[in-house]
Amino acid sequence: MADSLYLNLWFASFNEAEMLARALCVLKQFPFSASRPGIGYVGVHGVEWSEPVIFQESFDYRAHSEHAIALASEFLHDDNGYIFEAMWDLWSPTEADGAWASRPHLVKFLIHGLQFEEGTWQESGHIQIDLGVDSDFLLEQVDLDEIGELRIKENIQTLVDFTAAIEKSCGIRARLLWSESEENLAQKLIARLQRVN
Repeated sequence: MADSLYLNLWFASFNEAEMLARALCVLKQFPFSASRPGIGYVGVHGVEWSEPVIFQESFDYRAHSEHAIALASEFLHDDNGYIFEAMWDLWSPTEADGAWASRPHLVKFLIHGLQFEEGTWQESGHIQIDLGVDSDFLLEQVDLDEIGELRIKENIQTLVDFTAAIEKSCGIRARLLWSESEENLAQKLIARLQRVN
C-alpha cells in the first residue's frame, strides 16, 4: 500500500520576517520539472488549514519562485500557513511496452507560521514538503529489470540531491524524512532492490 512521503524541515529561527525568505531558499533548491519549470499554485490560510483560504492564485507551472513568494508576502503573518505547489520529474513505467518515461509529479510545500495551528511546526516542521507517495520511488507493483532498478535509483537520487542542496544552502537545524506508515524509506528501498532478479 502506498504511503504519503514527507520531508519536514526545522530552522534555528523562523520568525515572521524570516519564514518566506527561508521558504524561497528551499524552493530555489528544488529540481523543477523540465515541462513545468515553476510554481503552479500559491495559497494562504489563516490560523489553520481548515479555515477558508485568504489568498490563492494558480499558474501554469511557470511562475518564478520569487514571484509566488512576493504574492504570499502580501499576507505575511506568523499565524498564517502557506502552500506552494510545484512539480518534479520522476521515472515511471509506461503502460504497455515496459519502457520508462520521465513524468511530472506534484510536490507541495507547506509553510507553518509559528502561531499557525497552535504551533504545528513543532511536530510538522517549519516547512513540510509533501513529496507524494512512496510508491513513486519504490514502484513495488513493477517487475524490475536492470533498467527499472536504475530508474528507481535515479528517482531516489533526485530526492537525496534535493535534501542535500537544502542542507547545504538553507541553514536548516534538523530534517526528518518520513511516511504515514512510519516505515523507513531507506530500508524499504533496500528490500525492494534485493527482490530484483
